[in-house]
Amino acid sequence: MLEFDYPAAPANVAPVIVSTHLAPAKTTAVYDSYWRFAAERQRVFYRRVLDTPWPWTQNRVMAIYKFTNAYRASDRVSQYLIRNVIYRDDLPNSVDEVVFRILLFKLFNKIETWERLERGLGPISFADYRFDRYDEVLTTAMAAGHRVYSAAYIMPPGSSAFGCKAKHQNHLKLLEMMMAHRLPEKLASARSMQKGFELLREYPTIGDFLAYQFVTDVNYSEVTDFSEMDFVIPGPGARDGLRKCFADTGGLSDAELIRLMADRQEQECARLGLEFPSLWGRPLQLIDCQNLFCEVDKYARVAHPEAAGLTGRTRIKQKFAAQAQPIEFWYPPKWGINDRIAAGAVPNEAFEASRPGAANAQDDSA
Repeated sequence: MLEFDYPAAPANVAPVIVSTHLAPAKTTAVYDSYWRFAAERQRVFYRRVLDTPWPWTQNRVMAIYKFTNAYRASDRVSQYLIRNVIYRDDLPNSVDEVVFRILLFKLFNKIETWERLERGLGPISFADYRFDRYDEVLTTAMAAGHRVYSAAYIMPPGSSAFGCKAKHQNHLKLLEMMMAHRLPEKLASARSMQKGFELLREYPTIGDFLAYQFVTDVNYSEVTDFSEMDFVIPGPGARDGLRKCFADTGGLSDAELIRLMADRQEQECARLGLEFPSLWGRPLQLIDCQNLFCEVDKYARVAHPEAAGLTGRTRIKQKFAAQAQPIEFWYPPKWGINDRIAAGAVPNEAFEASRPGAANAQDDSA
């Protein structure tokens, strides 16, 4: 069974050291929960792919609260970006056009905003871009009470850099600056993900977290072809998760700890007796392991309330609600997994885990 009870514990109790197999780094109970969470979240993903009836998990925390997928590219917004923004047969696919679309979408990171722009402007094209037209659509939407930005992360307002009163106006000006500086061409010529990150990091309002997210999104396209195992930048949520998983980092940096997770995923799952159903043969990449630390930070607030992070947050804000519109999963063609999806192929461990009553996890109580 995956139905867990989590006893309350004082918030100031230090995490219990349960393993030193990664010496000199020392792990906590949350470290093992990281792998159990990743495996169960991926099993939930496949249960939904296989159209298994709800509930998709017996884990009460995961059943109640919203968590992103184990693989970043499987999340609804990333899937929309890949299928409806990047790979479009009806839009120009030059380097300039593709990068323009990606950055425009990601500055707002909201499907409804993209669709509102398309309804108001027609096909999105850099060749036809005009500030006043885009501004009008977005200003009208906000005047009608619509949010144009996602709540997934906070975009800095940018008024000090661009001088506009409205946040969205500053971000349109930022996009104009990127295009004027021939950023798409520079990204296409970059030889590493780190170089692409550095190019994006140079712009006003773009910090480490956003630059890493944006270069990952550009890399879903054919503009670049970096390995997702090349480079990683931990965000604020990941750093909180890292603090909860490691009582002692053994001198390793946050980025090195994330790489350690990616490198050891098979050994750690085997140690815990977990069958991890990969993404049609694609193992967890650095970006996925980084994101999982963010999710485990949230998960531990309920499953391991004694584990203190950097922010001191104790609640999970978002509750789970199934989306009415199912996703037809499709990934960057260069990953070589879309044919398997189209053929209905599902990893054996995912099929086994989809059976009623199948469970492969242990109690996470600290």
